[in-house]
Amino acid sequence: MDDWTNTGSGPLIAPKRLKQLSVRSDARGLMHLFSQMAALAATSTLIAVSNGTWWVILPFMAQGIVLNCLYAGQHETSHRTAFKSRMLNVWVGEIIGFLMILPAQWDRKFHFAHHRNTQNPAKDPELLAYGIQSMKDWRISLLGLPFGWGQAKAMALAARGIFPDFVWWLTDAERSEMVREARLHLAGYALILVLSIAFQSWIALEYWLGPLLVMKVFYQFQNMGEHTGLGYNPDTLKCTRTLKGPPWMRWLVWNMSYHAAHHTYPSVPFYRLPELDRDIRRKTDAADATTRGYIQAQIDVVRGFRRAAQAAREATA
Repeated sequence: MDDWTNTGSGPLIAPKRLKQLSVRSDARGLMHLFSQMAALAATSTLIAVSNGTWWVILPFMAQGIVLNCLYAGQHETSHRTAFKSRMLNVWVGEIIGFLMILPAQWDRKFHFAHHRNTQNPAKDPELLAYGIQSMKDWRISLLGLPFGWGQAKAMALAARGIFPDFVWWLTDAERSEMVREARLHLAGYALILVLSIAFQSWIALEYWLGPLLVMKVFYQFQNMGEHTGLGYNPDTLKCTRTLKGPPWMRWLVWNMSYHAAHHTYPSVPFYRLPELDRDIRRKTDAADATTRGYIQAQIDVVRGFRRAAQAAREATA
């Protein structure tokens, strides 16, 4: 995914500097991954300690937030930028993909097509699968329902060799790979279900599926803030937002808050994105126009839908 960069005005970063920024590190990736694993261990312990009381709601929510934000790590492994080691990128991506109910290889191909066609209404798979075109779409999507259901449905259909009509980017060999991957995931989930019934255990629901589904709304502020409402523009700095947030939020989402910088130079690993963002801003103010806080980004989207609805009413009046 390193071959697509379009700022509309030529390269902003000198090749030598870009090469420096693009150096991967196993140590940095593992440190970040282990920090989030430690957070999950802490929230899991708190769930166990507070189980049976109302206090369990807080660690349950925290568990769901960290679990959902692990997708940002899967995203980095898709770009092969989370770690220097290809093996680590592949296997960590597969493990997180299993937890997310989103097979890693399918997501990698899907995401590649998204990068090559960002906000293109005819080719961007994110728009074709989950396009948010109205206030109703926005409300439903904020809860994460289309994404969660869509991912599970796509995996179940892929296991049968069935793919959506808009999936134009897969070769026949890749489709076969997606079928095998989906079947392995479904077999794993079936095994967990059988073991849960056999041992009469709610562990998978309490510590994994429940928090993941209930708190999907949290990650939607990142997911929907990245592009929603910006429209199509071949310049990556104009069709992608940088999202301002506190350090703990940047930690949770593996610096994907610097999304405009990431889309412009996807070869740069997550831990160098703050530097890349600063370098880009020294050369152009294009990113300033699409920089928003997480809440402000959603306010802008809602205002845009309301303006469009008002214009439609006036046109038909």
